[in-house]
Amino acid sequence: MTKKNELKNHLRQQDATALAQGYSPAIRAMEIASIVSFVGLELALVWRLWGNPHTGPWLLLSALLLGYLAADFVSGFVHWMGDTWGSTDMPVLGKAFIRPFREHHVDEKAITRHDFVETNGNNCLVSLPVAILAVLLPHASPGQVFVSAFLGAMIFWVMATNQFHKWSHMDHPPALIGFLQRVHLILPPDHHRIHHTAPFNKYYCITVGWMNKPLVMIGFFPTLERLITRVTGLIPRKDDIGTEAALELFEATSTATPPVVQAAKELLEEATPDEAPVSSARPS
Repeated sequence: MTKKNELKNHLRQQDATALAQGYSPAIRAMEIASIVSFVGLELALVWRLWGNPHTGPWLLLSALLLGYLAADFVSGFVHWMGDTWGSTDMPVLGKAFIRPFREHHVDEKAITRHDFVETNGNNCLVSLPVAILAVLLPHASPGQVFVSAFLGAMIFWVMATNQFHKWSHMDHPPALIGFLQRVHLILPPDHHRIHHTAPFNKYYCITVGWMNKPLVMIGFFPTLERLITRVTGLIPRKDDIGTEAALELFEATSTATPPVVQAAKELLEEATPDEAPVSSARPS
């Protein structure tokens, strides 16, 4: 039996029905309020940017594109945190934020049954502080306008992330969405399926997924996990996949070399010529 199969046999995940029941009326009310607040703040930002003498099409376009990349990274970082740390039994955070991540690993099709509020409410809530900052920033120079527009664009794409994620799990998404997935302008199903291979420890970015491969190449998340474990003693993914599997996975990843480092080593070895053997015989 391979190491991968042994690890899969040790997975101890929570019950999908119990996780789904954790979605309470209080959480839904909080999500509705978050969506209304988020939309209001984004409209206020558009109103402030509209007609500003420092606002130009290239500035807005660059802010929109850079915000898309930043949202992809942010989605991966938040996704990694929700998958890796904490417990569904934690007060407030456990039910409102961690529970949806754990439910999704047990029943990945559950997200396709969520309505707009349940799908997007959490992301609107976590975006509110940034939305307030973007609205309150001064707009007295092109640099200030760019920062404000970038923050507004980033959280707009963060808000849209779970919708993109939901579409990636649908068997038959709308035709336009399917086209955008095929050209990899939003999260494609085949790309995201890599994350849903147990033990769910890679390809966390779910806005578009462009950042996944670079982050894997440098070993970004495994390095953070080793650092956090060294400081706190916590074991990553313990609540999600069970203590035994989490310990086994941590031991395996803690000794792994990031792919980019391994590739650099191989290139250096190929570039270094073998030293010619030194002859001990004296010339005659």
